[in-house]
Amino acid sequence: MTQPLTHFDDQGSSRMVDVSHKDDSRRVAVARGSVRMKNETAALIQNRELSKGDVIGVARVAGIMAVKQTPNLIPMCHSIHVDSVDIEFEFTSENELTITATVGATDRTGVEMEALTCVSVSALTVYDMCKSADKNMTIREIGLVSKTGGKSGDFVRS
Repeated sequence: MTQPLTHFDDQGSSRMVDVSHKDDSRRVAVARGSVRMKNETAALIQNRELSKGDVIGVARVAGIMAVKQTPNLIPMCHSIHVDSVDIEFEFTSENELTITATVGATDRTGVEMEALTCVSVSALTVYDMCKSADKNMTIREIGLVSKTGGKSGDFVRS
């Protein structure tokens, strides 16, 4: 049985969920996505030969900044006190860069949106920095990998 959507009031209007009754708990979310590109573009990134600079370094900073801005981007997302952000970039094939974000907080609500936003903005930054070399890049399969903490319990993608 699926859970009812909580961002609607009794009249069906959008609302921010009230989390004031919840206790703080440790929460961690992991999200992942990838950017597929030409082999030549991947080589430019790995060899730091793009004119805009260190693609991975800039994408890492963009992802961290995005985590901090998540409630400003997602209308019903609560502002939380993020304790940690870790972003890993790995070429999982000759032409695919996989981005994994792990976000942690001790708060009343989860950090799934922050982790997903981190991956999304990191991937968009890779695209922005490389678009002059490869406009055919695609951002693929951004999704939640796992989350711990909170009332709904743990989740691991099957």
